[in-house]
Amino acid sequence: QVAKPAAALPKDATAAQKSELLSLLVQIARDPLSAKLDIPANRASLDINAVCDAHARKYERSYMGDMDALGVRPPDVLTRVTEYIPKIVTFIEEIVKNGFAYESGGSVYLDLMAYEKAGFDYRKLKPCGPAKACGGEEGEAEATTEAEMEEGEGALADTSAEKRHPNDFALWKTSKPGEPTWSSPWGEGRPGWHIECSVVATDILGPNLDIHAGGEDLKFPHHDNEIAQTEARYASQYGDTKQWCNFFFHAGHLHIKGLKMSKSLKNFITIGQALEKHSARSLRMLFLLQKWDQPMTFSDQTLDDAKSKEASIVSFFHQVKELARRDYLSKKVGYVSGEDGVYDRELASKLLDVQTTVHEALCDNFDTPKAMEAMLELVSAFNVYVRKEEGEYASTLLSMRIARYLTKMFRMLGLTNDADSFGLDLGGGGEGGGDLETTLAPYLDVLVDFREEIRQLAFAHKGNELAQILLAKCDDLRDDKLVDAGVALEDRPGDQKALWKLSSPDVLRKEVQERKERALEAAIRKLEVKVTRIEKDVQAAHDYLSVTTPFGPDEYGSYDEASGMPLTTKDGEVLGKGPLKKAKKKLDAFEKKRADFLKKKVPGDGEKNQEDVARYLVSLESELKETKDAVNAMRG
Repeated sequence: QVAKPAAALPKDATAAQKSELLSLLVQIARDPLSAKLDIPANRASLDINAVCDAHARKYERSYMGDMDALGVRPPDVLTRVTEYIPKIVTFIEEIVKNGFAYESGGSVYLDLMAYEKAGFDYRKLKPCGPAKACGGEEGEAEATTEAEMEEGEGALADTSAEKRHPNDFALWKTSKPGEPTWSSPWGEGRPGWHIECSVVATDILGPNLDIHAGGEDLKFPHHDNEIAQTEARYASQYGDTKQWCNFFFHAGHLHIKGLKMSKSLKNFITIGQALEKHSARSLRMLFLLQKWDQPMTFSDQTLDDAKSKEASIVSFFHQVKELARRDYLSKKVGYVSGEDGVYDRELASKLLDVQTTVHEALCDNFDTPKAMEAMLELVSAFNVYVRKEEGEYASTLLSMRIARYLTKMFRMLGLTNDADSFGLDLGGGGEGGGDLETTLAPYLDVLVDFREEIRQLAFAHKGNELAQILLAKCDDLRDDKLVDAGVALEDRPGDQKALWKLSSPDVLRKEVQERKERALEAAIRKLEVKVTRIEKDVQAAHDYLSVTTPFGPDEYGSYDEASGMPLTTKDGEVLGKGPLKKAKKKLDAFEKKRADFLKKKVPGDGEKNQEDVARYLVSLESELKETKDAVNAMRG
């Protein structure tokens, strides 16, 4: 079947013609090649079902691991299609009994003509209009294109079975060689591509579903076919509503740097790869800042924006915890910041406004970008508030109230690690218990104070070798040992005390690594600027040694040997007053430039000559090589 069109293919065939022939070859050779490749010599002893099950279990475990790493809460019930085969068969039998499905060639198909004649609508989520307007005949089910059927049936579709209507889709398929297979009233086969979702959903949640979700690409055929087969199964229970599910949520696709993520575009990134560079919280922040039902962009810019906003939130909680550790009862209480407590009142009013905005945003199609924007505005308002009067009169109780509200909302949105925690605190009622941060605070405060005293002593003797060792050890404590213990330490300028916070060691390690990478890039940029400067100096030294006059070789005819001033034109005529003045100006500028070079660039005191410049050039070239080598070493 392939040889004939291949023989007729001209030598200068277009890429489209070659592609068409290749597609034909794949289509014709698919089944025999699959049978040959899937069945080894010991085919009698090979358990295809076990092989496929092991394959699925591998990726099931990988998926659940990815979800755990992302901080996604586990499902209430986990199901496997292979453990639902008996119920799938029973489900299909009921559809056949109801008159909405038929057997053909060992496969079972949903009868869309019968389904629509019973008053049901097909393609609710992605309708194509009346059947006749979609290319069908009056009274037929709505037309579906061949491409859509290919997507609905999959690449393993059985083209030999006879269907009553081309749009009818498979509930049960006759298995081909190399496919898993189970016994059924229609012979050996496997479930169709949509049926398991209906069977599992109705088994766990009953014949009516309130909310169903998935990607926007699943509207048709998957979700529309789910609806049809489920309503065909429970037709007698739905009455006039003729409806299985009340609401569908369809999430937007993920776009990598503006293009939909796809293996074919080579812009595919796994969850594991993303988590190697970014924390789970940063990724969740990235998605919360974009509408869930629109395309979501994963790029350096959106990630930087998410991390920046995440950092501002972390800093906010850090400041509130510092306030909470103060003895606020030893100071004036109430609204006392600003005249008549105006700053406190403004912040309290802002909190109420934000609570209203966030509630309305989440009620409006889960508008998380708007909700996050409002909460970030509250964080910004707090930052302005706490800087007023140097924070001396900042209300601890008001700050804690804001922090509790934001914690509640961020926990609901999955930005905290304890969103799914349960159990009572260790204190059994408040005695000796409390959260980990409260428990560790006295010890960490002592450690931070001791480290700060060591640093100040070292700074006071900065030229001392021991002082440098102590400073390096203090940095090591901050960047490595405390990070591994889940403690972040932030040194602040001047006499301000260093701040600490508790966080995930993995998150902190990523932050430290990113900080080191930024410092490395800054150091490289600094050296690259130095390279550019040295290269200019090298060129200037070369010019000094090789260029001894500002005049070109054919610009004038003769020169004064002592001064270097031109005397005649290249034609032998004596220069007039005007040309002499112009040449003098040019020569003076040239000499001044050379004098400035000797004075400002060439090291040494007193008179300097060409030998000094030559030595300077050698040192420059050596320094240039060392600097370039340092840049290359840093870049690895």
